[in-house]
Amino acid sequence: MLEARSILLAAAAGFASLVLGPAAGTAAPLGDAEAPIRIALNEWTGQNITAHVAGQLLEKLGYKVQYVTAGSFPQWIGMQDGSIDMTPELWTNNLGDIYPKMLEAKQVEPVGDLGLNARDGWAYTDATLAICPGLPDWKALLEPSCAAGLATAETLPNGRLVDYPADWGTASANEIEDFKLPLTAVPAGSEGALVAELQAAAAADKPLLMRFWAPHWLLTQVKLNWLDMPPCDPNDGARCILPSPVIKVVRAGFGEKWPAAYAFMKQYQLGAEDQQQMMLEIDQNKKEIGAVVGAWVEANSARWSPWIDEAKK
Repeated sequence: MLEARSILLAAAAGFASLVLGPAAGTAAPLGDAEAPIRIALNEWTGQNITAHVAGQLLEKLGYKVQYVTAGSFPQWIGMQDGSIDMTPELWTNNLGDIYPKMLEAKQVEPVGDLGLNARDGWAYTDATLAICPGLPDWKALLEPSCAAGLATAETLPNGRLVDYPADWGTASANEIEDFKLPLTAVPAGSEGALVAELQAAAAADKPLLMRFWAPHWLLTQVKLNWLDMPPCDPNDGARCILPSPVIKVVRAGFGEKWPAAYAFMKQYQLGAEDQQQMMLEIDQNKKEIGAVVGAWVEANSARWSPWIDEAKK
């Protein structure tokens, strides 16, 4: 009789643990570990790296993940209809119209800065300092000798600023106009054209002023200096170029569905130097992204293990 009673008590305790969940003080629950966490993949290599690092670490935490290809703006439709659960790298200078409305409606939630130390602005080679010695102060560009040293046959008497491709926007031309700089913005034909321009200038030790961004794989090979941009309204992206915070965003309800994943994403960080090295392997050495990210994860357990440990508390 006593043995039967003990079996019944043990069964009841087991059922209670299933219903009530883990006792206070134990690891944070995974939540719905059978449902995959769907991570947005946008249209540039760096963001894909950020997504795959997050995905591989979430798998180590005990989750399933899926990668969903979606552009910077279409991804918000996925967030709305539930086909995407998070975007781990959102540049706040390129938000579009949908995200602010979703944020106001509490359909999405930012979960912190990625720590990418991203840059977007005007940059110059070391050789440019010889003709514009006042750099990085933007007012050095007002000097006639600086403009003359940067001029080409197509821009005389103005100096040339190699700009982003025309379909990326005209903020550089607008800033030149607003601050009456003796420059002409000449759009590059593509990202590849920007890269070729910088490589050629660095190899020949020639002056060059251009709009560029970081992280980028090329910056593992070529040194660029960043101009202190003119003061402007940070809310007017069409006429103001400023470094942009890069944040992580999850869909509403993410924390309730996957508590440990939510805690992890608050901890998750990825620096520009790490991302640039992986970009180089993928874009230039043509290695597969999963293998490159896997090698980084294996080599950097001291970096990410505390995030996972903290997520389990």
